[in-house]
Amino acid sequence: MSTKPTTTDLQWTELDQRAVDTVRVLAADAVQKVGNGHPGTAMSLAPAAYTLFQKVMRHDPADADWTGRDRFVLSAGHTSLTLYIQLYLAGYGLELDDLKAFRTWGSKTPGHPEYGHTTGVETTTGPLGQGVANAVGMAMAARYERGLFDPDAAPGTSPFDHNVWVVAGDGCLQEGISSEASSLAGHQKLGNLTMLWDDNHISIEGDTETAVSEDTLKRYESYGWHVQRVDPLPSGDLDPKGLYDALLAAKAETGRPSFIAARSIIAWPAPNAQNTEAAHGSALGDDEVAAIKRVLGFDPEKTFEVSDEVIGHTRQALDRGREAKATWEKSFAAWRTSQPERAAEFDRIAAGELPEGWEEKLPVFEPGKSVATRAASGKVLQALGGIIPELWGGSADLAGSNNTTIDKNSSFLPVGNPLPGADPYGRTIHFGIREHAMAAAMNGIALHGNTRIYGGTFLVFSDYMRNAVRLSALMHLPVTYVWTHDSVGLGEDGPTHQPVEHLAALRAIPGLNIVRPADANETTIAWREILRRYTKVFGKGAPHGLALTRQGVPTYEANEDAAKGGYVLFDADGGEPQVVLIGTGSEVQLAVEAREQLQAAGVPTRVVSMPSVEWFEEQDQAYKDSVLPPSVKARVAVEAGIGLTWYRYVGDAGRIVSLEHFGASADAKVLFREFGFTAEHVAAAARESLAAAAR
Repeated sequence: MSTKPTTTDLQWTELDQRAVDTVRVLAADAVQKVGNGHPGTAMSLAPAAYTLFQKVMRHDPADADWTGRDRFVLSAGHTSLTLYIQLYLAGYGLELDDLKAFRTWGSKTPGHPEYGHTTGVETTTGPLGQGVANAVGMAMAARYERGLFDPDAAPGTSPFDHNVWVVAGDGCLQEGISSEASSLAGHQKLGNLTMLWDDNHISIEGDTETAVSEDTLKRYESYGWHVQRVDPLPSGDLDPKGLYDALLAAKAETGRPSFIAARSIIAWPAPNAQNTEAAHGSALGDDEVAAIKRVLGFDPEKTFEVSDEVIGHTRQALDRGREAKATWEKSFAAWRTSQPERAAEFDRIAAGELPEGWEEKLPVFEPGKSVATRAASGKVLQALGGIIPELWGGSADLAGSNNTTIDKNSSFLPVGNPLPGADPYGRTIHFGIREHAMAAAMNGIALHGNTRIYGGTFLVFSDYMRNAVRLSALMHLPVTYVWTHDSVGLGEDGPTHQPVEHLAALRAIPGLNIVRPADANETTIAWREILRRYTKVFGKGAPHGLALTRQGVPTYEANEDAAKGGYVLFDADGGEPQVVLIGTGSEVQLAVEAREQLQAAGVPTRVVSMPSVEWFEEQDQAYKDSVLPPSVKARVAVEAGIGLTWYRYVGDAGRIVSLEHFGASADAKVLFREFGFTAEHVAAAARESLAAAAR
């Protein structure tokens, strides 16, 4: 058996230590059975994860979605066994056979934790550092949720007070996203957030001296975090009492986020593999696994050995969880009685419903006027702000350009911030110039539940966000990205700021819906449809990206079919259409002008506005054929970006007016003219398509 520390305030028994050692042999066995995985960190982190799940966190394994629970995020997702084994021991529904099926087809224990796939997994963590930012978002959401439902309660007395715990590794902290997110957390003084850093000095290429020499604790001190270090036991194992005391001290520190550095030895106590890079991402081998079992007092001939005493001991987490939830429910019931109006609001929001009459607040724009769709989006947000309190968001330091300020007099900022409008429960988030962390924090906010989040920046900077956006789609999260300055139409800032390939690249992400409205009224309809969709499957929908113009575009009569993703904006005069012009965003106006030219020349022409390819593809074939008649082979698609999206719609005889190169620095009108985005060019492309279709 390994060292058994004696403690005073921490109750740590022989069974606790045996359970921790059981975690270690299970991790070694699971990786050895499948032949691949990451055993070392799961072994060394076993005391920390066990202490959290069995001694510190407020959670109920019988109800993984309980509103009052603490949240646990394993940012170091490669060590998924760290989480899976604790879920098994605590009684979340995983059993030994699930551990035996680790990293195999159809199992509940995939290589990295996946939200919605395994009960008890709060977020999908694969790319390192994402979980750190997710946890920051969860902590922000917890504070905003408290402001919605119980803002006047004394600290620590509200049923909406809970903690967010995140375990991160060296890789997480080396990724830039964690620096962005940690800086934001320190600025926001998120006292409900604790990060435990597994400081094991090992990455895939060996000792972290190969790449890192900074003082990480001083870095986190400079961010404004409460910092602690937990030294190992003389044996080299993590110290449960030291961890326990540090975790409780972090929980007591409510004015700042907490950072705990735990010096560990990867794969401890493997006789030969400990403290080696091989233990990070490879099976240890039969001989080494047998040696580990001998060191820990297990039978080397047995695999997946769990004694009845150990599982009986750890499943007491179900009893503790039941008691914790019952205590919370009493507090929650008292709150409901004392605040019936807020309780009714909670019920509505938790059910994913929107308040009555919200659609009546949406603006309708006068046809004929020139309005930038970013400005129209801002009007929608301001109109909805007063009636949908759970809707909140902001921008990565571009609020004035993105038009994402939902309430200019209410900023989500901590107590003590000197700025006017600072409010710990404020509506408008200032993410700072941290696009990647913003996107991942938005994922955390959505995962936390009970609010609706949006965030904005320029479309070109979606590249900085892409990994987190991809995870939004992978998790089916109701996140709304507001991406403005959506083409070379932004003008003089030049090619570094002008998105060209971005729309096609974002449309390539499965499950992400891109919406590029043609005008102000389509923008209103787009926001309405997004909010409706999140209502239907709240917390399990699909993320949306709004691509909005900087420049003004003509306003057309509102058409409810815009919510179907594609519709007939102007139909052919003088008979059935001979050619169909498909436009999106600011280029719809070019299709409309080209139609006028073609109609004047006697060519019946239909204009289709297609704000969302993804929404259009959801429609039945009859509707799609009514918009794009299969009999009409002459088609032109026009979009100020690469044309990859549009080949499926134009066919062999069709033509695409697109931008297959980077932009330039000049006035937007000059750029559109020089790059061929004119009504004349679109009409000429239509004539080419007509000729091709006739051949």
